[in-house]
Amino acid sequence: VQLQAYGGGLVQAGGSLRLSCAASGRTFDNYAMGWFRQAPGKVREFVAAIIWKDGNTDYADSVKGRFTISRDNVKNTVALQMNSLKPEDTAVYYCAANRWAVLSTSRVSYESWGQGTLVTVSS
Repeated sequence: VQLQAYGGGLVQAGGSLRLSCAASGRTFDNYAMGWFRQAPGKVREFVAAIIWKDGNTDYADSVKGRFTISRDNVKNTVALQMNSLKPEDTAVYYCAANRWAVLSTSRVSYESWGQGTLVTVSS
């Protein structure tokens, strides 16, 4: 499984960004995909997850109502639409794959990781 995250950048508070994760190496019908983030000096934390087959989702409380995770079965990508961004959303964002198709918030449940893309939100 190969994951390639992209779409990060610099945005002002209140703005929006859309991250994408290109997934390859196998079919992902029986996978769950997640987004995590890691701010400087902090542990990597869960942001959102989606079960590829049925589209069920889960979100961290800190991003509910602002972020939306989705998947594109044709392009084999997973997106994270981020709206109403705050300076505390600044972090490196990682996409990850979970072959158990479980909406897990724990990073140990995900065995494949992309390289990360930096999101910086200025105040």
